[in-house]
Amino acid sequence: MFRTKRSGLVRRLWRSRAPVEGDGEADRGTHGSGGCCMGKTTKVAKSNAGTEAELKALTHSILKKIKEKQLEVLLQAVESKGGARSPCLLLPGKVDAKVGQQSYSLPMLLYKVFRWPDLRHSSELKRLSCCESYGKINPELVCCNPHHMSRLCELESPPPPYSRYPMDYLKPPVSSCLFFAASHRSNHLLLSLFPSDSLALQESGDRAHWCVVAYWEEKTRVGRLYSVQEPSLDIFYDLPQGNGFCLGQLCSDNKSQLVQMVRAKIGYGIQLTREPDGVWVYNRSCYPIFIKSATLDNPDSRTLLVHKVFPGFSIKAFDYDKAGSLQRPNDHEFTQQPRTGFTVQISFVKGWGQCYTRQFISSCPCWLEVIFNTR
Repeated sequence: MFRTKRSGLVRRLWRSRAPVEGDGEADRGTHGSGGCCMGKTTKVAKSNAGTEAELKALTHSILKKIKEKQLEVLLQAVESKGGARSPCLLLPGKVDAKVGQQSYSLPMLLYKVFRWPDLRHSSELKRLSCCESYGKINPELVCCNPHHMSRLCELESPPPPYSRYPMDYLKPPVSSCLFFAASHRSNHLLLSLFPSDSLALQESGDRAHWCVVAYWEEKTRVGRLYSVQEPSLDIFYDLPQGNGFCLGQLCSDNKSQLVQMVRAKIGYGIQLTREPDGVWVYNRSCYPIFIKSATLDNPDSRTLLVHKVFPGFSIKAFDYDKAGSLQRPNDHEFTQQPRTGFTVQISFVKGWGQCYTRQFISSCPCWLEVIFNTR
């Protein structure tokens, strides 16, 4: 019997499904199955043989009803683990599928099969900036591309209304950004701290940058400041079709084996996105990242926490509204780091702070400093 192209695509998709913990394939939470940030961990037990067979039959049945071109889009996204650009996969959002006693919408089922087996509810999801379908196409169709979505890092904090998935049929993201009111002195401070980089901040001409990014290896900064004008920026070491800040192209003299090992693990890196309510960070890599930001914690706290963000998760790393109430540089938190209130620090793979052997981010092998323009 000749096998059709459609059947071949369906089989390849099933082989590329997200591993469930205990099946011998799941590893370090690299596919995003797990908790996030505030010590939350959610583990999903291995399905029994009956449920697995039922899920396989249901998934095959649904996939065989999808057009071949759409299957190719889904396969490209799944096999590249989001590394290759793929368009929206528009399918009916109100079609329900039942596995055991549980009913799922079609998008939810695809997300569980291909990204997060432990996904419980659509409120745990946030769409990414690459998803352009909302508000522009027939609202009966929603984007089901698993790599156009991310998991929310703090489940008790709902996603902003413009990005909540899936049944609100939301408007597309706005192009402008509501910056918080802040002192004009921040730009002068930035230039005085990095005088050799003043040209980099002016290369964009009339286009105002909303932040600049510095890459560090331990205590040494590598390369120049990267000025950001676009609403979204990919920061990566090795990303298919990558467009943004490529750390792999920077010249580093660091011979430390730990630095070289962590550098190689950055992979797809992170996506930094400016949105109306703040700056979001999406972990695209296969390893956790660690974030410290003044707006992630109580502004009265004397010690800011370092938050662990697992692969596939997003976190609002900087909140514009909260930033307006931050303590000023003459207070305790800012004594040693005068820009803390207007920066976000991100470490790849290795954490620092109270819960880790490294007390300072300057001890981390590879890390970023995102410095905001508050004009």
